[in-house]
Amino acid sequence: MNVFVTGGAGFIGSHTCVELLKEGHTVVVADNLVNSTADVVTRVEKITGKTIVFYEVDVCDEAALDTIFVKHAFDVVIHFAGLKAVGESVGIPVNYYANNLGSTTTLCRVMQKHNVTRIIFSSSATVYNGCNEMPLTETSVTGGCINPYGWTKYMCEQILRDAAHAYNWSVILLRYFNPVGAHESGLIGETPRGIPNNLFPYITQTAAGIRECLSIYGDDYNTPDGTCIRDYIHVVDLAKGHVAALAYAMANTGEAVFNLGTGKGTSVSQAVETFARVNNVAVPHKMAPRRAGDLAVCYANAEKAAVQLHWRAEKNIEDMCRDAWRWEQLSRK
Repeated sequence: MNVFVTGGAGFIGSHTCVELLKEGHTVVVADNLVNSTADVVTRVEKITGKTIVFYEVDVCDEAALDTIFVKHAFDVVIHFAGLKAVGESVGIPVNYYANNLGSTTTLCRVMQKHNVTRIIFSSSATVYNGCNEMPLTETSVTGGCINPYGWTKYMCEQILRDAAHAYNWSVILLRYFNPVGAHESGLIGETPRGIPNNLFPYITQTAAGIRECLSIYGDDYNTPDGTCIRDYIHVVDLAKGHVAALAYAMANTGEAVFNLGTGKGTSVSQAVETFARVNNVAVPHKMAPRRAGDLAVCYANAEKAAVQLHWRAEKNIEDMCRDAWRWEQLSRK
């Protein structure tokens, strides 16, 4: 199939391109490189031995998208493009709404114009309301998001649902939990700009001596060790989930929602201790006060994806720690 991947040079997008190419699909990438670099595409090509058609464009640019769709007959779109830093979204919320909703509505208009009727959307567990019991299922309560980033994902889901109903599209909404790790080759991984917003890049940079100390926010939660529990999923497993969703999108119309997680919770302290143990490195850390808005526990029920997509996460927290550290070491050379 001919797959159009927006944001395909990013962390999850690049790993998904690897898995798509391995399965024999043709991949066309559009990325404005705000959160990535063009050499990521070259690295994906090196891993797979396959060629990617790459366009450096902003998905909010309707004329540029239209030109791409004229040149290529796409079977399906996978939509990753968007601003993604939770903390940053609080400081510049209008930018997040303009970019994330604007790119989605622009993409939908161009898809409709060129009769492309299948889209897989990169959503997030941040769409779920904090009132839910764990584990989260696809029918758990959504809305009541605690940051603008989460609201943009929630609103984009609604935009795409409406498109599915109005145009008889196939719309797959994939709600990620906490993607970590890197490709086992060490050629692609997560490269945050500035101070990392997520736990694992901060762990790897602290272990590498780039950051002085890791702060663990809160040690008095109602969890076994007092620190927050999250569902960490290896980015390669997550990428394979998109390939599984692709097959589902080709066979079904309407909307479908799937959690992509491991179904297992790991505490922040456990993650730090596991990283230090499996890589035999020190991770200096200290306890800090809780952050506003953090849930004590958040993890997925991913059985729907197992049954309907025939997908299940295979890698464990040790794999995630090893691959994240390999990427950190190789990316600094």
